[in-house]
Amino acid sequence: MDLLFDPLFRIPLLTGLAAALLLPLLGALLHAREEWLAALGVAHVTAAAQLAGAALGLPLMAGGALGAFVAVAAKQLVTRQGNLGYALLMFAGWAVLYLVAVNSSLGESLAHAMSEGQIFLVGKEHLIVLVLAGLPFLIALPWLSHRLLRARFFPGFEQANALPGWRWHLSFDLLAALLLAFGTSSLGLMASFALVVLPAWSVFVWVNSWRLALFASVGVGVLSYVAAFMLSLKFDQPFAPVQVAVLLAVAVLLRGSHGLLHRH
Repeated sequence: MDLLFDPLFRIPLLTGLAAALLLPLLGALLHAREEWLAALGVAHVTAAAQLAGAALGLPLMAGGALGAFVAVAAKQLVTRQGNLGYALLMFAGWAVLYLVAVNSSLGESLAHAMSEGQIFLVGKEHLIVLVLAGLPFLIALPWLSHRLLRARFFPGFEQANALPGWRWHLSFDLLAALLLAFGTSSLGLMASFALVVLPAWSVFVWVNSWRLALFASVGVGVLSYVAAFMLSLKFDQPFAPVQVAVLLAVAVLLRGSHGLLHRH
């Protein structure tokens, strides 16, 4: 427990906490839209774009913005393909990520860090960009939730009322891509994806309101992150796989216990 409050790990702890709060909220919206697999494809594209930006000497903020715009543009091209399109994004992003790494001065170590996570090595800039991307998302969340859920459950409403639905769909895609870009640069690809997918998946069966689903998703994400952070420090383990393992265990426990309690 003392290590958790060591000044040496203060910035990594706060950076991860920001991601553990924001990504489950994003995941809840993606689950509601049945686009959770898109997060994996977008995360790979943003990681590849950020690495390409770093190879060109771009700072983290510029690289993240570049990655977000590239990912949103790519997502628009493959949306009609559904899950297959998101898988294509993942393959393309993964290939570019490692090809840029081995053909630039960055080396494979940075690509592995982007893929596997480097939470104990993050600096203030990682925390700053996460906060800068997270604040607009949190402010817009009530506005976005209402419109995105309406579009999901009443798909003809926007067209029937001549509403400019593209504005909130595109705004959400851009905010999601920014959060995934900066979350991935701090936690790694799979740890970020796990925070997007598993908290919402584990709590949706337990709740009967959207607000409660959001709070429960954040609770699972934050608690699992803190547990993984402490376990990684105590046992000197890499953070990302510990985070995924802890989240997976919590999610399976929550889903399994619900199934047992509600078995007919």
